[in-house]
Amino acid sequence: MSWSQAELVAAAYGVVFVFVLAYVAIIAAKLVRLQRETSELLELVQAREAAARLDPKPTVDAPSGA
Repeated sequence: MSWSQAELVAAAYGVVFVFVLAYVAIIAAKLVRLQRETSELLELVQAREAAARLDPKPTVDAPSGA
C-alpha cells in the first residue's frame, strides 16, 4: 500500500499531537502533586505555629554568652 503525501503529513501531525498530549498530562500530574505537597507543608507550618503559641518556650537552648 502506497501512502499519499497528505496521509503521511496527517500521520506525522497525529504522532506529534499524541506526544504533546502525553507531555501535558505528565506536567498536569506533577502540578497536582506539587499543589498537594505544598498544602501539606502549609498545614504543618500552621500546626507548628499553633503549637508555638500554646507553648512559647524555645525548642533549642540558646548558647550562653560567656
